[in-house]
Amino acid sequence: MKKVIIMGAAGRDFHNFNTYFRDNPTFQVVAFTATQIPDIEGRKYPAVLAGKLYPDGIPIYAEEELDSLIRKFGVTKVYFSYSDIAHLDVMHKASQVQAAGASFVLLGPKDTMVKSEKPVVSICAVRTGCGKSQTSRKVARILQAKGRRVAAIRHPMPYGDLAKQRVQRYAALSDLDEHACTIEEREEYEPHINAGVIIYSGVDYEAILREAEKEADVILWDGGNNDFSFYKPDLEIVVADPHRPGHEMLYYPGETNFRRAQVIVLNKMDTASPENVEKIMANIRKVNPAATVIKANSALVLENGEQIRGKRVLVIEDGPTVTHGGMGFGAGYVAAQKFGAAAIVDPRPAAVGSIKGTFEKYSHLEKVLPAMGYGEKQVRELAATIERIDCDLIVSGTPIDLNRLFTPKQTMLRVGYELEEIGSPTLQDVLAKF
Repeated sequence: MKKVIIMGAAGRDFHNFNTYFRDNPTFQVVAFTATQIPDIEGRKYPAVLAGKLYPDGIPIYAEEELDSLIRKFGVTKVYFSYSDIAHLDVMHKASQVQAAGASFVLLGPKDTMVKSEKPVVSICAVRTGCGKSQTSRKVARILQAKGRRVAAIRHPMPYGDLAKQRVQRYAALSDLDEHACTIEEREEYEPHINAGVIIYSGVDYEAILREAEKEADVILWDGGNNDFSFYKPDLEIVVADPHRPGHEMLYYPGETNFRRAQVIVLNKMDTASPENVEKIMANIRKVNPAATVIKANSALVLENGEQIRGKRVLVIEDGPTVTHGGMGFGAGYVAAQKFGAAAIVDPRPAAVGSIKGTFEKYSHLEKVLPAMGYGEKQVRELAATIERIDCDLIVSGTPIDLNRLFTPKQTMLRVGYELEEIGSPTLQDVLAKF
């Protein structure tokens, strides 16, 4: 048996195990390593999910222990299994693994995609924060208008009890509370629920798919972290961002998506420079000239925006977009600027606990507060940080209603984006052909 380690971040790693390693006597997975997700190390991938070869489950360690784990267990292969990471950093990981004596492996679509009995539309992106969620919502509305029953399946975010999270179904906002969802999970699930779309997530994605197929005519894969689809798609739509031109060729596996795409949505045209747009178009012509290109704006959605004028504003943004997604701002900041805020308050001096640590790790953040909430403790620290900030008004660019989690002393305005196609072709056009 080949002894292996799977490097992950509580998502792709578990899916790779389930589809490639579970019940496979050729391999012995001695450990997962984890990064990005607070407090996941020290836990286990439970036996009920790991299969008959792992009656005691599989331990999860911090990625910082990788070198010593390779030597301790005599590991011969390390499978890299997380996403939204620069190509340069991937090769640093590869060099680290090889220096410790093991081989470095990336599993691809054929080894990890599950085939559905129903048609699958996948929505992926080249980076976190491109506008994938607004694209997914638009696709769901088009399919629903045609009378199709749509089930959205979301890229995993299993940060709690993994056994209980094997298959999760969300049809009402109360389901978010029942499953004790983190802020990061709510940001992805709540907009679908509000749009009347049932959404599934969890850990075991073949079991999840089989449940979704029972009540859907079309499966909508709503990918995250610029990962490629867990399911074999019949139509692959990928979103690119002209605010980060060139990133579509510099990040893993965003470039994989970019090269595979049948349809590329070039989003944020209303705020991007022509030079940046042309850089992405040049890369499309170079590596994926057969792709259909849809150009679109990210239209701001905000009620009572006039309240912002002349105010000292705290801006809260979607956490993943402005942290590992690398963006310095999002919808909240754009709205505060557009509607004439007198000042945007620097949240950093008020940050406490892990929120302070987030600013230290992501030093590009200056004027926005990321809505971090990977657990109850971090949500409390986010609320405490907001409580300490002297401002007149809060503008929240995160997709969820933070008032459902805590009540700030200031009024909080919610702002978001909706996809607005420019000219043709449109998503309606490509879906009609599909």
